[in-house]
Amino acid sequence: MKNYLIVIAGPTASGKTSLGIQLSQHFNAPILSADSRQFYKEMSIGTAKPTHDELNAAPHHFIDTLSIQDDYSVGDYEKDAITLLDKKFSKNNIAILLGGSGLYIKAVLEGLDVFPEVKESIKNYYIQLHLKEGVEVLQNELKEKDPIFYQKVDIQNPHRLIRALSVIKASGKPFSNFQNQEKKNRNFEPIIINLQWEREELYKRINDRVDLMMENGQLEEARSLFHLKDLNALQTVGYQELFEFFDQKISLVEAIELIKRNSRRYAKRQMTWFRKMENSVSFHPSKLQDILNYIASKLNN
Repeated sequence: MKNYLIVIAGPTASGKTSLGIQLSQHFNAPILSADSRQFYKEMSIGTAKPTHDELNAAPHHFIDTLSIQDDYSVGDYEKDAITLLDKKFSKNNIAILLGGSGLYIKAVLEGLDVFPEVKESIKNYYIQLHLKEGVEVLQNELKEKDPIFYQKVDIQNPHRLIRALSVIKASGKPFSNFQNQEKKNRNFEPIIINLQWEREELYKRINDRVDLMMENGQLEEARSLFHLKDLNALQTVGYQELFEFFDQKISLVEAIELIKRNSRRYAKRQMTWFRKMENSVSFHPSKLQDILNYIASKLNN
């Protein structure tokens, strides 16, 4: 029997969790999270993790599986996800991959590209550069040296910027030159659903979500992690802005507005990434029956 992986991709605040649970219940299929921030048990409010009731409504995997102090890469995730899928497909030929981290979805569907070895001294140079001068200096250097990758990457994530710049310095070639290599064979056929909203409507949802996060205790959650602010897992929207507030660099009002702005910018990059995914089909999340009909047509091929 052929195996199918239903992929629910889309920007932040686009309704992936709700749709994923509905499809999980319809197909009796497990959900694998491909949201790299939701792996970490210390980060809940700021990552918009599924609620307790949502987690109980469908079997979820790769949520709260790590500590922010764990060393875990997209390569580790690829291996763990494929191993879990092999196990799940022995019981049910349908599984669901859900999330907004495009690179993690790509790793499961196609495997990772192979990059040259990078000396620790090069990595450490960019790590120290970030610590001394901030993320903007990394952004500017990447924009100059690899404008193609700059348009794709989450430029608020210094871990990704450091990785790309290290490869560029080590190889003398743009990071994007090493991307889109030969795909790995997988024992499943992907059915890719890209959730799409009108931009203004999505941006309003993002702004409202940030306000709700703050009401639910995001300030306190970020404060509890402030002493660990240099960890890679915390180099992300919703935490870095509040860390600047704790450092008395900006006001709380400014921090909240920055979270909204940076979340909107991240969503824009996500939409660009997912629109370019091969064989993806876009739906508004309210069109459940249309989505089910499309999936049924692919299952019956």
